Amino acid sequence: MKNYEILAPAGAYEQLRAAVICGADAVYLGAGNFNARRNAQNFTSANLTEAVKYCHLRNVKVYVTLNTLVFDKEMSELYETVKDIAESGADAVIVQDLAVAKAVKSICPQLPLHASTQMAVHNVSGALFLEKAGFSRIVLARELSLNEIKEIRRNVRAELEVFVHGAHCMSTSGNCYLSAMLGERSGNRGLCAQGCRLEWKNTHGREYALSLKDMSYLDNIDELQKLGIESFKIEGRMKRPEYVAAAVSSLKNALAGKEYDKEALRSVFSRNGFTDGYLQGNRDVNMFGFRGKDDVTSASSVLKNLEALYRDDVRPLCVDMTLTLTKDTPMELGLSSCGKFVSAFGAVPEIPRNAPLAKEIAQRNLSKLGDTSFHVGNIEFNNNDNLTASASALNSLRRDGIEKLENAILENERTVNNVTPEKHSSYYPLQRTKLRVRFEKFQQYSEIFENVEFIILPIEEILNNKAEIKNISSKIIAELPQLIYPENEQNIFKKLEEIKESGITHGATGNVGGIKLLIDAGFTIHGTHGLNITNTAALNMYASSGLKDTVLSFELTEKAVKNIGGELPRGTYIYGHLPLMLMRACPQKSPSGCGNCNGKSYLTDRKGIRFPLICQQKTYSVLHNSVPLYIGDKNLSSLDFGVFYFTIESAKECADIYNAYCENKSIPGPKTNGLFYRELL
Repeated sequence: MKNYEILAPAGAYEQLRAAVICGADAVYLGAGNFNARRNAQNFTSANLTEAVKYCHLRNVKVYVTLNTLVFDKEMSELYETVKDIAESGADAVIVQDLAVAKAVKSICPQLPLHASTQMAVHNVSGALFLEKAGFSRIVLARELSLNEIKEIRRNVRAELEVFVHGAHCMSTSGNCYLSAMLGERSGNRGLCAQGCRLEWKNTHGREYALSLKDMSYLDNIDELQKLGIESFKIEGRMKRPEYVAAAVSSLKNALAGKEYDKEALRSVFSRNGFTDGYLQGNRDVNMFGFRGKDDVTSASSVLKNLEALYRDDVRPLCVDMTLTLTKDTPMELGLSSCGKFVSAFGAVPEIPRNAPLAKEIAQRNLSKLGDTSFHVGNIEFNNNDNLTASASALNSLRRDGIEKLENAILENERTVNNVTPEKHSSYYPLQRTKLRVRFEKFQQYSEIFENVEFIILPIEEILNNKAEIKNISSKIIAELPQLIYPENEQNIFKKLEEIKESGITHGATGNVGGIKLLIDAGFTIHGTHGLNITNTAALNMYASSGLKDTVLSFELTEKAVKNIGGELPRGTYIYGHLPLMLMRACPQKSPSGCGNCNGKSYLTDRKGIRFPLICQQKTYSVLHNSVPLYIGDKNLSSLDFGVFYFTIESAKECADIYNAYCENKSIPGPKTNGLFYRELL
């Protein structure tokens, strides 16, 4: 018995048909305004039910994406969307925001939760955190190697879903703010403008430095199969049905150990071909590529052949029938399929003028299943009284019976609760806004900061400067790396234990895996922007997970910040070159590798603007905004604390910026209000 599924994208109905006909075991699709591909055609509440019906009658599951961040003002619409999904009979929802998870469990507790790749689960700790939170499946980050996936599989009982074909985001999913900050179109809200695909140059002059080739793991699929991965996922809800047909057919063949048409797969869509760099751990310049003219024009030669793959619908369900004709009694047709049995009753059979109804004629009429999903198995015919019936009567009986059988197979036994979002009161901090400072390097610190509430330092900086920070250890918050891959988890945990021995017991993280690590190490937990908290329900969920306080998402406007209730203390960044992307494949690498790179460089966009790039322990790189955020001169009375987020500044610059704030002055040079006064689409 097959213990895996082929999961295909369905941006619209024709893509859905292509996926099902070509052999997908499940499809994922968007409904409403809360999915990460809002520019796809998607499905309405009305045609979602039809889509689920079409799929379920062909033994295909349907997962609905609710994988965007939600604002408090959208909660009523979210709850109505969840109700529609639950009533449609969909098999699961894919979630990024914990507020959405809470809504699903309140409305339909039996509806399974899948953790979206937007939750950036890239280690064992993150997977275990979500498993405990009630997620039955986890969609792993795309940046993982085969050995890393293996380690997660070895430690986690929840189902695992792995992308095996399609586009790569340059940034780890859920950690990209490039589109939001530069174009007011948030990837976390389903409207990424794909600014990374434009022409960026690194310091070596290499172009398209933020554009990766599409992944394709089909040649390695047997290795993933051996690990016990439950779901192999194809990316592409924005792509044409021919692409879906090619990808599903190719994956199906690869899983069966058969040859697949690599050239057709490349021709229908690629960016200079494909890469398996992440899976193999070869994160070099060969992973980078962009969609050129030849890539665009090559599709025309394969579209007609690919369209033929999904021209004829499938009829996978076998139906057995028993037709019984009894004198003075309505005809009875019994139908069974998929473990369901129904009976339909028709007209009273007639006494024949000539011959009784022949079995062959009855079978011929009952076999006319048209565009249904059924094919005929065994037909039994009981006519002991030698009666007859008209063709129209038999056809009517068959249609009625098939409809009843479909309804029995599609019956949704889940309970859908008519609940509404919880109302929350406004939040008012108990005291004036406190100040915290976050340094990239301890050398940025000076005594001018001795009166701030907390000093946030990366754990490596704490360990490298133990003697220097001894006198301020009570103020230190140890910042975990945003990306901690399985091979580093135990090492990070040991470092936390070492830091704790120095008297430091506070830690900061922006990832669910980091929360579990800090809990296990016995630290007081402070959330950072990476948790993407944009509403009250999510704030409360993280509070119940053990957070003492958190930095809210910097994708929030001032008004949205004020609307967030709950009791957990909250803050925001008031200064900083904000992180725009977290990248495991470093865009600064040359063909020979890191070379003499000191970990600090920049990328240049098509307008000639330079964006700082900082390497984090040769594990991942962070692209920062070209101009700093500064809202220190704004009204922050609804927040408990503000954070100075220092990265590339010298110690003197850090002190000058802090002094300007304390003296109610603006900072010199270019700056931005970020999204504090700009509403995201």
